[in-house]
Amino acid sequence: MSDPSVDPITFDFALAEERLPNGAHVVAVSGEVDIFTAPDLKRTIALAIEDGAHRLVVDLTNTRFLDSTALGVLIGAVKRLRPLDGRLAIVNTEPSTAKTFQITGLDRIFTIVPTRDEAVSAVSD
Repeated sequence: MSDPSVDPITFDFALAEERLPNGAHVVAVSGEVDIFTAPDLKRTIALAIEDGAHRLVVDLTNTRFLDSTALGVLIGAVKRLRPLDGRLAIVNTEPSTAKTFQITGLDRIFTIVPTRDEAVSAVSD
C-alpha cells in the first residue's frame, strides 16, 4: 500500500543548499526537474539571491531530467544575477542534459562544467 502523503510526481526530487566560505552558494538538485518541481527550484534560487548569494552554482550531477520549465528557471536566475554583477555556473555530467543545452543554444549562455570544484572556481574568479 502506498503512502497517500507522498506525491509520486515529486517523490524523486530533492534540493540541498550549501553556502561556501568563499561566498559561493551551491544548490544541488536531485531527480527530475519538470513543471511540477521547477517552482521549488525557482523559489530556492530566488531566496538565495535575495539573501545575498550572487555567486551561484547549480549542481545537476544527480539530476536525470530537465524540461523547458527548468530551463526557464535557470535563464531567470541568470537574468536576476546580471544586474547584481553575479555569476551562475552549472555542474552537469548527464549527456542528454548536455545535448539539451546544446540544441537550445543555452550552452553559450551558461557556464557548464563537469565538476562542482570547477563551477565554484568559475563563479569565484
